[in-house]
Amino acid sequence: MVSESLGHLFLVSFPAQGHVNPLLRLGKILASKGFLVTFSTTETTGEQMRKASGIIDTMTPFGDGFIRFEFFADGWEEDEPRRRDLDQYLLQLELVGKQVIPQMIKKNAEQGRPVCCLINNPFIPWVTDVATTLGLPSAMLWIQSCACFASYYHYYHGTVPFPDEEHPEIDVQLPCNVPLLKHDEVPSFLHPTTPYAILRRAILGQYKNLDKPFCILMETFEELEPELIKHMSEIFPIKAVGPLFRNPKAPQTTVHGDFLKADDCIEWLDTKPPSSVVYVSFGSIIQLKQDQWNEIAYGLLNSGVSFLLAMKPAHKGAGHDLPVLPDGFSKKAGDRGKVVQWSPQEKVLAHPSVACFVTHCGWNSTMEALTSGMPVVAFPQLGDQVTNAKYMVDIFKVGVRMSRGQAENKLITRDEIEKCLLEATGGPKAVEMKENAMKWKEAAEAAVAEGGSSDWNIRYFTDDIVKANESEIAGKCIGSNEFPVSVVVKSNEKVAELVGSSA
Repeated sequence: MVSESLGHLFLVSFPAQGHVNPLLRLGKILASKGFLVTFSTTETTGEQMRKASGIIDTMTPFGDGFIRFEFFADGWEEDEPRRRDLDQYLLQLELVGKQVIPQMIKKNAEQGRPVCCLINNPFIPWVTDVATTLGLPSAMLWIQSCACFASYYHYYHGTVPFPDEEHPEIDVQLPCNVPLLKHDEVPSFLHPTTPYAILRRAILGQYKNLDKPFCILMETFEELEPELIKHMSEIFPIKAVGPLFRNPKAPQTTVHGDFLKADDCIEWLDTKPPSSVVYVSFGSIIQLKQDQWNEIAYGLLNSGVSFLLAMKPAHKGAGHDLPVLPDGFSKKAGDRGKVVQWSPQEKVLAHPSVACFVTHCGWNSTMEALTSGMPVVAFPQLGDQVTNAKYMVDIFKVGVRMSRGQAENKLITRDEIEKCLLEATGGPKAVEMKENAMKWKEAAEAAVAEGGSSDWNIRYFTDDIVKANESEIAGKCIGSNEFPVSVVVKSNEKVAELVGSSA
């Protein structure tokens, strides 16, 4: 059986779009190098991925290896009200996961697929506890910038002053050669007045377990954040492996993790002149208020630019309707505007007709923009987005920002939106931003190319997995086309002993 001849990596993702995408991208890279990769998250999320992305649960050839999906029930009905309380849901996920994941690993071992390493992303640090209990090496994929990783670390350990109730406007200087972060440029969850303290707790929960993984992988690259990566590498075993979505080791494939099926908009973009379209998308989580959507709509209309607007469909959720565009908006826009519910963002950002990207500056979107050579209009809302916007505008110099301060507390007017759109699509500022963006695109491509910094870090990581397993079991575990029977037997016995006979 071919699965027995490959090293088996088991990836567990928190069930959110911004978590699934980067971890699955990492999984595809590892599979393409000759590993068997199992990607796991909750069944509810798995069903969305099946419908939107057409994934199948059976083993699928991928490059030199294979990828498969295996989902687990989180124990709650889909309409369970407690899902809206992240504190309660995280506890439920940990309770179920600590029981189910070992059972899944045991079953895989019994079927000739012994797991060699567990990999998780933030919000579910208990996966490393499972790995420790089973005697397996583990790694964590950090899905934000190293700047944010360092900010959360120093906040957690109290090594650097941060804004507090007594000093809410204190600026933050991280202990390495990086620019000062003003109080409104620090990840907003760290502010004492944040309405999202629950998300601060969820993120900081990972820092309790960071001494356990043998490696912390980061969705960034060394040339992008050299001082920060060097600084944090002196504390943790960090390997920058991004940008994950542009890695040439992962061949083009239909294996995707989108929860919504992308609308067809490429043919419409094909009809537009080069660098003439503004792409607007605020990701899968951000929900703007109706009055802000009105300002965005009229800002687009008043600017006169062509635009592609991704806007989640209106539906009943959390007790209220999602906002809609103003009456008559589509008619006024005519053929120079197109509205979709979900877009194939990677293809959109690579399209020659797109001039700039109006973005909330989530890290996935930020990396995709940089790697595509796409200037941005930064419209951050919360969390790491405000820090990412700072770097995109002031450090990487590929964007303009619509506002200062916490954007969720301030209405951005149509006049300001129009001004930023025109600045980003024409004139000397637009030319400068595009030139800088293209330089970052070249740097990103070099990082993931053969012999690049991220390419080497992936190699180091897989070599470390081999070494970690060689210290636990005899013989070569992975990285080879041979999988000794003694390893399979020993892995079966190890997991069975720790998990018990029930599956």
